[in-house]
Amino acid sequence: MTLSFHLNRVAATAVLSLLAFGAFMSDAALAAAPQQRNQAPGFYRLILGDFEITALSDGTADFPMDKILIGAKPGEVEAAFGQAFLKLPVETSVNTFLINTRTKLVLVDAGAGDLFGPTLGHTVENLRAAGYRPEEVDAVLITHFHGDHIGGLEHEGKLVFPNATVYVNEKDRSYWLNESNEANAPDDAKPSFKMARLALSPALGAGKVKPFSGDTVIFPGIKAIEAPGHTAGHTIYQIESEGQKLLLWGDLMHAAAVQFPDPEVAVQWDSDPKQAVATREKILADAAKNGYWIAGAHLPFPAFGHIRADGKGYVYLPINYTMNRPPKN
Repeated sequence: MTLSFHLNRVAATAVLSLLAFGAFMSDAALAAAPQQRNQAPGFYRLILGDFEITALSDGTADFPMDKILIGAKPGEVEAAFGQAFLKLPVETSVNTFLINTRTKLVLVDAGAGDLFGPTLGHTVENLRAAGYRPEEVDAVLITHFHGDHIGGLEHEGKLVFPNATVYVNEKDRSYWLNESNEANAPDDAKPSFKMARLALSPALGAGKVKPFSGDTVIFPGIKAIEAPGHTAGHTIYQIESEGQKLLLWGDLMHAAAVQFPDPEVAVQWDSDPKQAVATREKILADAAKNGYWIAGAHLPFPAFGHIRADGKGYVYLPINYTMNRPPKN
């Protein structure tokens, strides 16, 4: 072999080594890309008969479940969340729901708006991501007057959903907007009165608040059902289309890991814990017996699912992910 052949071979080897090193450095550069840490837009659709129901994430908040749940056995709360691989305080979903009936666009609850900091208040952002605009909403149905459900009605004193009528249970309206009730309320409850006035003020000023009493059909296929206990006027909404049924149950439950297996556990935010427990047990029993869809404001997003009875308690079966493909012919 000639000297030139050896030199060419050495040069070729060097080139290949440089190429390999370059590829390594390229891979290393890719591996060093910063983590993003954000999620996809928070919406998920359920097709219910002829209706389209879109779950909208308002965000999450850390709930100190070991401090706010009442009536649990010693160690029950910690054990339940430990078995669910969840740490205390528990990052808890706040959900709203958009119903497209083909003739009406109806939002159930408005989220927290600006009331509770940056981890909440994302309903409008996710509504837009889901293909809708706040101006298109015809009605907002409120489950109850706590701030994480009504705060999103206003922003800087203006209507967030300018063309929507706001439907509220008269019992909650008359209680939470009454200054005398606020004066006589415990100190830890007084902020809820202020939040209610702030959130409802623009809608009240525009004449867009419509109270209802008792079980009431709001629109065809959408019925308000009184479910007292969490508040006096706490309301769930029954959605029905083409023989399919969904119950949007507001704050019937806050801690799935505890309250499904033990429905007798209440939360300190219940205005009447004993009544809240009785209401929850009644609704859970009916949902398990009849097998319809349920969704809750504080179930893990997207919150749709079914429940089945399990001894004295229940098991929650979250929705199986679906692309909502057209049915096969």
